[in-house]
Amino acid sequence: MQPYLQLASLRLATTIPLSRKLYTANLLVTSEAMDSMAYIALCAAALAVLAALLRWAYRWSHPKSKGRLPPGSMGIPLLGETMQFFAPNPTCDVSPFVKERVKRYGSIFKTSIVGRQVVVSADPDMNYFVFQQEGKLFESWYPDTFTEIFGRENVGSLHGFMYKYLKTLVLRLYGQENLKAALVAETDAACRGSLAAWAAQPSVELKEGLPTMIFDLTAKKLIGYEPSKSSESLRKNFVAFIRGLISFPVNIPGTAYHECMEGRKNAMKVLRSMMKERMADPERRCEDFFDHVIQELRREKPLLTETIALDLMFVLLFASFETTALALTLGVKLLTENPKIVDALREEHDAIARNRKDPDAPVTWAEYRSMTFTNQVIMEMVRLANIVPGIFRKALQDVEIKGYTIPAGWGIMVCPPAVHLNPDIYEDPLAFNPWRWQNKPEITGGTKHFMAFGGGLRFCVGTDFSRVLMATFIHSLVTKYSWRTVKGGNIVRTPGLGFPDGFHIQLVPRN
Repeated sequence: MQPYLQLASLRLATTIPLSRKLYTANLLVTSEAMDSMAYIALCAAALAVLAALLRWAYRWSHPKSKGRLPPGSMGIPLLGETMQFFAPNPTCDVSPFVKERVKRYGSIFKTSIVGRQVVVSADPDMNYFVFQQEGKLFESWYPDTFTEIFGRENVGSLHGFMYKYLKTLVLRLYGQENLKAALVAETDAACRGSLAAWAAQPSVELKEGLPTMIFDLTAKKLIGYEPSKSSESLRKNFVAFIRGLISFPVNIPGTAYHECMEGRKNAMKVLRSMMKERMADPERRCEDFFDHVIQELRREKPLLTETIALDLMFVLLFASFETTALALTLGVKLLTENPKIVDALREEHDAIARNRKDPDAPVTWAEYRSMTFTNQVIMEMVRLANIVPGIFRKALQDVEIKGYTIPAGWGIMVCPPAVHLNPDIYEDPLAFNPWRWQNKPEITGGTKHFMAFGGGLRFCVGTDFSRVLMATFIHSLVTKYSWRTVKGGNIVRTPGLGFPDGFHIQLVPRN
């Protein structure tokens, strides 16, 4: 019995350690198998995500269409070709973004800007068709970032009856009747006063001086502006707004876009306070355009809302001074470089002054209408300035044009610079040559070959005012002063026109 117990205890002693090793080995095998399975699952998940991303990227770069899309590239997913669109261009020529793609794909191409699918048109016939089909096949549209800047209820985002109603309202201020009655004399007085003040200084930075002059004039007509600390602050808010207006849309402190949005917020705060004060005073007389807007809001069944009214005032304050100031700044630079054109202008304007009983009398409407060569100079200035690098519309349905299909919901960017600087339309297009407009009929709306003031139903309502202001400024400048460049004058487009180092000139009174 004892040997058997010893043998049993020996077996127990030898089998127990063996079973532990075996158990440990099984655990290791199981753990390795689980690790392998987890690795395989992880790889499968990664491959699935990669496949989904590749599929999404493919769909991004190859958008669906019921017809033939224009050629082009959609760029990097989400970002698209936004970086290339905003790349600086230090010339008056068509931006490299458009120029390179027109050369590669033709005058109609697809792209993606700030996350939206867009068809860009440098084709005059297509541009004209898009403008003429406003409200039928297309409607006014701007990328979301632009809408954030100008307000979701801004006049550019409204359609149909409401847009026509606002346009009629604005024409009370900028229509020809008011121009004849008051604005010609008022713009002439503003130009004379500013030029006289600048001539008393060693030099003037024109890119700062002109916007200030025009803002003081237009803001007085729009909101009863008077030079004061509060109104000066309002102008500074608009300056901040403009610096980042056409910039890469990243709303982070320190960026131009963030500065732009802060400028808008502060300007809107001033306008909102002004509206609240005027709405609380029913006895207030109608003294400026804002008062007319307040009257519309007080109607029993107003068509306006306070949001639309505030966005309207904001857009008018911006549009009425910045665009004209940029065109005039570039215009003076071009005149400085072309003394022959200055001589021709002086001949026309000195003759106007000689025919007056009082040579120092203000410009009249009849005199303005007689400035034939001046009008040609203004046309050439705005053609080369190309203040608006793109005019946006949106397709309301699938549109077949020029052998391509523009899908419903896609944006269309009409590109005025590509038309204005097309050598097939304008001989030597980068040359400043006002005589190219000689013996041509006056343009009172957008055409296939000229759209500096827009086109179709949305032809700029402030066109006549801008022309009058530019003409009266030129009249005072060439009849009373000579000038020379002190420094600056370099331009950059990003894609909007800018003068990074300003444009400083010295004014000298003529004998």
